[in-house]
Amino acid sequence: MSQATGTAYESDRYVGKVAAVTGVASGMGRCIALRLASEGATVFGMDINAEGLHQVAAEAAALAGAGGTITTRVTDIAEPAQCRAAIAECVDQHGRLDVLGNIAAVSWMKNTADVTTEDWRQMFAINVDGTYFMCQAALPHILASEGNIINIASNAAFMGCAYLVPYCATKGAVVQMTRALATEFVKEPIRINAIAPGGTDTPMNRDYQLADNTDYKLLKRSMAFRPLDKPEHVAALFAFLASAEAANIHGAIINADSGMTAT
Repeated sequence: MSQATGTAYESDRYVGKVAAVTGVASGMGRCIALRLASEGATVFGMDINAEGLHQVAAEAAALAGAGGTITTRVTDIAEPAQCRAAIAECVDQHGRLDVLGNIAAVSWMKNTADVTTEDWRQMFAINVDGTYFMCQAALPHILASEGNIINIASNAAFMGCAYLVPYCATKGAVVQMTRALATEFVKEPIRINAIAPGGTDTPMNRDYQLADNTDYKLLKRSMAFRPLDKPEHVAALFAFLASAEAANIHGAIINADSGMTAT
């Protein structure tokens, strides 16, 4: 039984593998990092939150029977130079890179008229630029190891969601970025995919603030029929998708949104 996820599983799929994962201080990133470490991976975890990084590394060290470890680096993925430096440090420390997980993102609700230039650019810097420049820095090493990249998109990439215009735009960009990269590298022995979760029970969603004067009739159109998903479910899907068991999955956007985009 994994203390990290509360889910029973036994696997050593990631023994000898190195995974670089962003956004590991909380939420999905934390669960993904712990899941991979529990399956034997050496995880290089990145986040802007130093305290959260320390906590997740301690959690990994305390996992009974975990073959893997989590080392960390404070990284602002909005800065391309930091993306390049982080990947270089990962490879210098661990000698290789098999998996890149682009998990870190920001989201908030605002009326379109209230979105400032700074708001827009910050969201794109983190959600889009950070994903792209991490991929760019990691690709030579992923090619060398015949590894794979998984980006976290969102059901918001496929739906018009009121008060979430910048977020929808960034996640749409992540979807198309994933498909374009997969096409560019389709002749190479690597895999590039994305997971598109729906609403997930993470600190970011628990602390969500509604836009001023929210029209709930508009908001209801993008609300799920089922409860918020668990980040552990996304971690389980990630662990499968990044493993050799998913060897024939390339260029896919896998919806894991409890039916949001099916209805």
